[in-house]
Amino acid sequence: MYEKTYPNKRFKHTIQFLKKHISTSESILDLGVNNPLSELMISENYDVTNTFGEDLDEDRTAIENSSADVVTAFEIFEHLLSPYEVLKSIKANKIVISVPLRLWFSSAYRSETDVRDRHFHEFEDWQFDWLLEKTGWKILDREKWTNPVAKLGLRPILRSFVPRYYIVYAEKSGNSKNYI
Repeated sequence: MYEKTYPNKRFKHTIQFLKKHISTSESILDLGVNNPLSELMISENYDVTNTFGEDLDEDRTAIENSSADVVTAFEIFEHLLSPYEVLKSIKANKIVISVPLRLWFSSAYRSETDVRDRHFHEFEDWQFDWLLEKTGWKILDREKWTNPVAKLGLRPILRSFVPRYYIVYAEKSGNSKNYI
């Protein structure tokens, strides 16, 4: 079902991590428009509702009005100017979020043709952990993985062993037991 190529490798890790922590009986608000990963979540029997492509820095209505048990955000927070405000507005008690990690050998992603497809943030893991802590979340699990590419060169070699993606499962501070 999954291949080792991007984005399928990322999807495989994401779905495995989601299954480890979230039951299919829990409703999910997935930040971002309907996409291949949210479709994959639905095919794995998750009850998923997506936001509508609104600018979450400006309009958090869908988050604030959601009664979902869990909020997921896969490769969304790096596009926001203020992920702090978005995290503070989440009413659900559980989140699963993945972000691309900042790579010392590569600048932040910036599409030349689509101003919405740019990374304002590429986090180091400690920065993202701190952001979650400051917004009232307690991380209960985390993983990192690499993103090898089939190209020649120093950066492609580095991508084979330097983690590119970071995923966390967190609960609101009052609902969790241990901080990792």
